[in-house]
Amino acid sequence: MKLSVPRRLWGWLLDYCYLLYWMVRGFFSRSSPADLLRPDQDPRTPILLIPGVYEHWRFMQPIAAHLYRAGHPVHVLEKLGYNTGAIPAMAVILSDYLRTAAATDVVLIAHSKGGLIGKQALGDPDTAARVKHLIAINTPFAGSRYANLFLLPSVRMFMPKGAVIQQLALNLAINQHISSLYSVFDPHIPETSHLEGAENIVLPSIGHFRPVGDSRTLETIDRILARLADGPARDASESIGLR
Repeated sequence: MKLSVPRRLWGWLLDYCYLLYWMVRGFFSRSSPADLLRPDQDPRTPILLIPGVYEHWRFMQPIAAHLYRAGHPVHVLEKLGYNTGAIPAMAVILSDYLRTAAATDVVLIAHSKGGLIGKQALGDPDTAARVKHLIAINTPFAGSRYANLFLLPSVRMFMPKGAVIQQLALNLAINQHISSLYSVFDPHIPETSHLEGAENIVLPSIGHFRPVGDSRTLETIDRILARLADGPARDASESIGLR
């Protein structure tokens, strides 16, 4: 759907306000990951959160709190820090965590770079056996042309012709286990997050960061989790209309 320039600019501004709010809130938060592991009701599907680059796990607190209230044990990867390391190295941290925790039937929920880490980790047979599905929000599966403008390795890794992006693009078999959720307009990923062979869902949100806390994103995640609980994932494409 085509959006007017003023609407894009306004959404872009709100996106950065959202980012600033949650970065500051996360910095001062003293919440413990252990608090999310034991929901008050019978536990449902375990969740593992993977944030994006320069994001602490607390940036995904809206998703964590929502799913914990619904009865899901929520795991986080404190060892990622602010997630500036190379994608293969971060994927090893994810795989090691799952093995150490002896976790099975886990659903990974990731934002941005986190989706690339999740897909990379699924290339490990032991990790793939422990993970039921990956839900990725605004992940640059095809890279982002804007990464070419930066000198920082933590950003340049997202170049469309970068080694990791190209390597992950070749692994099509994993895509059937991924739901790619992405904004109708993401100023950081002009290529969009459409992933061949995956379940692709276009969200009505505008921006790269705000969808993490958008109620419509949470509702979409709930629907996917409910479906996964009933059986295997299905391949589909869906668009949630703007409202």
